[in-house]
Amino acid sequence: MFLTLSMSFLWPSQLLAQDGLPAPQQHGILDLVRGSGLVVQAILYLLILFSVASWGIIAYKYRQIRQAKRESEKFIEIFWERRNLSSIHDASRDLKGSPVGQVFRAGYEELVRVTRTKKDASVGESLTTELGGVDNVSRAMKRATSVEITKLENYLTFLATTASAAPFIGLFGTVWGIMDAFRGLSVTHSSSIQAVAPGIAEALIATAVGLAAAIPALIAYNHFVQQIKVVAVEMDNFSHEFLNIAERHFFK
Repeated sequence: MFLTLSMSFLWPSQLLAQDGLPAPQQHGILDLVRGSGLVVQAILYLLILFSVASWGIIAYKYRQIRQAKRESEKFIEIFWERRNLSSIHDASRDLKGSPVGQVFRAGYEELVRVTRTKKDASVGESLTTELGGVDNVSRAMKRATSVEITKLENYLTFLATTASAAPFIGLFGTVWGIMDAFRGLSVTHSSSIQAVAPGIAEALIATAVGLAAAIPALIAYNHFVQQIKVVAVEMDNFSHEFLNIAERHFFK
C-alpha cells in the first residue's frame, strides 16, 4: 500500500522513466528557433527586424514629440509675455523644435512682406493692396502647419504597417511550420502526438513573435497620433490668435 501511495505522487515523467521510456526532453525557446525550418527562421528574423525598427522609431518619435510640446509651451509663454513681434521672432529661432514657433515665423515673415507691399503701394501707382492682406498670412500659417504635422507624422506609417502586417506574417510562419510538422509525421508513419509536438511548438513561435512586434507598434501608433492631434490643435488655436492680432493692428 505504501508503495502504491508513493507511486501516485510521482511526476508523469518519472513514471515514464521507471517504465523504461525516456523522459520527455525539455526545449527552450532558442532550441525551438534553431530547430525550425528555413522558412520559419526567415520569418522570425524578419519579424525581429520589424520589432527592432519599430522600437527605434518609438524612441525617436517619443523624443521628437516631447521636444515639440515642451518647446511649444515655452514659445507660447514668450509670445504672451513680450509685446514686440520682432523680439518674439528672434526668440523663435532658438526653438526650432517648436511647431507653434515655426507657424509663428511663417506668419510673421508673411506679415512683414504684406506690410511692405502696402507701403510700396501707397507710393507707386501700379501696386495694389489686393495682393496682400490677412488672407496671405493665413495661407502662410496653414502651409507651415501642414509642414510641421508632416514632420511629426514621419515614420508613423511603418508603425501602422508593423501593427497590421506582423501578426499575419507570424501566422504564415505558423501555418508553414505546422505543414512541415505533419509532412514529417507522414514520413515517419507515426500517429503519436509526440512526433509532431516539437514541430508545432516551433511553428507557434512565429505567431508569438509576430504579436510581440505588432502590439507595441499598435499602442505607440495610437499614442503618437493622439499627441500629434494635440499639437495640431495648439497650432490652429495659435494661428487664430495671431491672425486676430494682425487684423486688429495691421489691417485696419
